[in-house]
Amino acid sequence: MSQNEVKTWHFDAADGVQIAVHEMAPTSGEGRPLILIHGYFSEADTNWIKYGHAALLAEAGFRVIMPDLRGHGDSGKPHDSKYYTRDVLADDQFALIEHMGLTDFDLGGYSLGGRTVARMLARRCEPRRAVISGMGLKGLIDTEARGDHFRHVLTNLGQHERGSPAFMAEAFLKTSGGDPVALLHILDTFVDTPVEAIGGMNLSVGVVCGEDDSDNGSASDLADALPHGTLISIPGNHMSAVVKPDLGQAICDYLLGE
Repeated sequence: MSQNEVKTWHFDAADGVQIAVHEMAPTSGEGRPLILIHGYFSEADTNWIKYGHAALLAEAGFRVIMPDLRGHGDSGKPHDSKYYTRDVLADDQFALIEHMGLTDFDLGGYSLGGRTVARMLARRCEPRRAVISGMGLKGLIDTEARGDHFRHVLTNLGQHERGSPAFMAEAFLKTSGGDPVALLHILDTFVDTPVEAIGGMNLSVGVVCGEDDSDNGSASDLADALPHGTLISIPGNHMSAVVKPDLGQAICDYLLGE
């Protein structure tokens, strides 16, 4: 499997929902496992593959493991609320780690993916290093605020003022082919992570964020709240930072750094 080839497979989460996993490995061998989790309304292809971040990381020696969150991409999108329990997104990633038998790996995520990484760390996940990107402190300690924005988007489709944040979010939903019913349920899975829990994350965490991105609060405040947090600013806002090579390069540089 070359660095530009993607292998896709599926496994069943604890409640039977099928989770899709996309992998890209270096041509030189197996590579160091790196789990990357995408953002809300998105999927692994848009967040990590389409703009070259996965290929860059694979070329640098990582086995890039990219699940589609439930309700997203090629994963199951059930419409029954029983499949959207609190913190189930983190539950699914723990199930992935167990399914793959991973013991030594790195972990990263963007936006909702970054929040999921934080939930995993708060629940004593132990990667070597972690990256939380597209996320600030407020987005972790007060998930309801951002959740209300997306609830408004999803319950008023086709009615948003052109050019407004809600209109732009709906436009992205259309391009990604998201399922509004499943995505609305995803909002019920959000769990706040207290500052005290963030302060207990005793590992190296890179906080990678667009210099014009304040959608989820202050990335600088998040880096300061982490015992071993490093703020890494890249060009762009919450949407545009994903399409620039700087995102993948920043993640790569941080994970390979001393």
